[in-house]
Amino acid sequence: MQGDKKPDNVVFNIETQRYDASLKSYATSVGAPVITTNDTVDWKNRSIRKVNQKVQTKYLELKAEYEKMMAEFEYNNLIFNAKFTFEPLIGDIYHLYKRENGETFLSIIAPNECNFNTMGSFYLNADQIWEKV
Repeated sequence: MQGDKKPDNVVFNIETQRYDASLKSYATSVGAPVITTNDTVDWKNRSIRKVNQKVQTKYLELKAEYEKMMAEFEYNNLIFNAKFTFEPLIGDIYHLYKRENGETFLSIIAPNECNFNTMGSFYLNADQIWEKV
């Protein structure tokens, strides 16, 4: 067996009994170019920062949109639970007031024309959703 051993600089596969230096994915001779690994830590850190910033930005956008939607829901809930004896028209501005007993009511009378406890002015848009003015 000792006589069949090849020198260290010769690439010989014992299992296949073939010289397979050209099939290796790494350098097999002294004259081959040096293989260096790329430092990917900086790239990974930059990518992680970019992804984190993108996710955080999207989260803040969704949070702001959610808060806006909840405020819109609260306004609509407040107005639809208020007392009014007319059918509001799309595109008009109405005013929400609160009585001393806590009851709310919707009116066409502007706050500067009366002495009621004003809760806000609202606009009925084409989607039948109340928007605070």
